[in-house]
Amino acid sequence: MLEKLKRRLGITGTDKDALLNDLIADASAFVRSYTGRADVPVLLEAAVVWLAAADYNQLGLEGEKSHSEGAVSHTIDMFPPRLRQQLNMYRVGKVGSP
Repeated sequence: MLEKLKRRLGITGTDKDALLNDLIADASAFVRSYTGRADVPVLLEAAVVWLAAADYNQLGLEGEKSHSEGAVSHTIDMFPPRLRQQLNMYRVGKVGSP
């Protein structure tokens, strides 16, 4: 996943590998937590890379919902519907008493 993330971000070399591995680990933890699975299914590895790339591009904007510079305004949606639909297909149902 590291090499795929580096290609997506246009990063060469190994100077950012530790950061990128941290972002992949965080994205994997999110996917496991959201789906309720112990391991990330192979078909969700692309979602992990997508989340890690989104996190990389949002470094320094943690906690913000929108960002403006001059006349340009950006709304930040870290969990867009397309990603949510993809992850929802792999969620494990939970049964229990309230």
